[in-house]
Amino acid sequence: MEIILLSKVENLGDIGDLVNVRSGYGRNYLIPQGKATIANDENRAMFEARRAELEKAAAEALAAARTRAESLDGLKIAIICKAGEEGKLFGSVGTVDIADAVTAMGIELVKHEVRLSEGTIREVGAYEVELHLHPEVNATIALEISAEE
Repeated sequence: MEIILLSKVENLGDIGDLVNVRSGYGRNYLIPQGKATIANDENRAMFEARRAELEKAAAEALAAARTRAESLDGLKIAIICKAGEEGKLFGSVGTVDIADAVTAMGIELVKHEVRLSEGTIREVGAYEVELHLHPEVNATIALEISAEE
């Protein structure tokens, strides 16, 4: 299936690129999310008419992500959880918990922006957590998980 990208998609392409993707990926994800449209003559003409508008919106989104990254980079978050004597948590700390802790500090963060490379955290300790705010912008925060006393 050949599509026209309406926004930058990581590992696929940039605005205006004509790419071939599997039909399920295009039909079920890219098109409903507004990230792409089917590449036919009518849609190509419509895209060219809207190109400047789409590029301006993409530039604004990138600038907003960079501003958020500056406020988040190096931020220190502390989460207190119930844990056993050996430092193993009763449960785990996941993306939702981290996003909620950052949002409680007054900085908007959504769970899908938090990247835990090794899965949920199940032990007390200090961790570096990567935040993926935009396909071109990442930030890193320090997370300290301690046991409830």
